[in-house]
Amino acid sequence: MRIWLFTAALLGAGGVMLGAFAAHGLAARLEPRALAVFDTGARYHLVHALAMALAALAMRGAARPRARIAAALFGGGILLFSGSLYLLALSGLRGLGMVTPLGGLCFVGGWVMLALAALKLPAQDA
Repeated sequence: MRIWLFTAALLGAGGVMLGAFAAHGLAARLEPRALAVFDTGARYHLVHALAMALAALAMRGAARPRARIAAALFGGGILLFSGSLYLLALSGLRGLGMVTPLGGLCFVGGWVMLALAALKLPAQDA
């Protein structure tokens, strides 16, 4: 649990820094469409860093295996979804857009696994 929470916190910090970089460092350098793509990546990055932290906090008892899978899927989603959007915005390589939906599937899978983990938590914890 501790490593996943640590990772989530670092990913959250990274999401904030990338969002600030987009707002202050890229605003004058990228076309509005590319800036919006980068911003979308940063927003999903930050939201799913928080989701990973929730999954880490759910890693207790029988919920642990499902919560670990959820955390891993959120991390994979950040890498694939947000990472591909960052690269697409900065490079303009449209082929990277084919990777983005895989990251989205990771996000959806992470939320489903987190829901299933919640069902395994003891009633007094839920």
